[in-house]
Amino acid sequence: MTTRRAVFLDVDGTLVNDRGVIPDGARAAVRQARANGHLVFLSTGRSTSAIWDDILATGFDGLIAAAGGYIELDGTVLTHRTVDPEDVRRAIDLFTEHGIAFFLESNRGLFGGPGVQQRIRELIFGGVRDEDVLAELEQGLSGFIDAILPIPDPLPDDVNKISFLDSPLSVDEVAARLRGVFDVIPSTVPMFGSHSGEMAIPGVHKGEAVRLLIEHLGIPRTDTVAFGDGLNDLEMLRFVAVGVAMGNAHPQAVAAADRVTAHVDADGLRLGFQQLGLI
Repeated sequence: MTTRRAVFLDVDGTLVNDRGVIPDGARAAVRQARANGHLVFLSTGRSTSAIWDDILATGFDGLIAAAGGYIELDGTVLTHRTVDPEDVRRAIDLFTEHGIAFFLESNRGLFGGPGVQQRIRELIFGGVRDEDVLAELEQGLSGFIDAILPIPDPLPDDVNKISFLDSPLSVDEVAARLRGVFDVIPSTVPMFGSHSGEMAIPGVHKGEAVRLLIEHLGIPRTDTVAFGDGLNDLEMLRFVAVGVAMGNAHPQAVAAADRVTAHVDADGLRLGFQQLGLI
């Protein structure tokens, strides 16, 4: 009998391509792996408010969101780590001082600073002329942009993480200004550019969330697999028994993984599932 394994999938650049669309082969692979008795979980940097129904419709056994800050299983929340509102305010003050576009991520919604929607549109759609690519971008990412709401007063008390865009300060400079308050990494969405980043609660990451989830389910670490491509996948790829980097992965993700599959747009997820005997 085939050993049942727990499979953890990053979303952006792994399950969905850079245009926010799930390749047909990836969707079919997830469904077939579950039909074969394996457990498949999302493990994304997105907060739940940015995990669209089209993604969830694929069918999963649970999810890790907010880069490890939130764990949900069968509709039950196992973990939900949130940012202290004073720390949120400290980040907003820094961004306001330097004119940095940003948005707060919470399970209730995405909340953006002044001009953030327009800046994201420019970063995503600027210079794209191919009509097929534009159509995919509209399908996969327009909903994300439109979902960003004005920041309420008082500030949301359930912020999971914060993203900033096209900053005049480097990611390293932002990290230095907020050291000890946030862990800051370059954005895991390549089209946002090298001066964009993501900020999480120190010590919160996908690897620890995977550990908590499999301990809760009684699944041995030896029966775990993860697929990822970005800098917020490193701890997860190192923790599981078999870490698989996508063909489009960041070099550090490749170094953290045990093997590499094809590019997300070259059916990489399905091929990786086949190579591991999941389907």
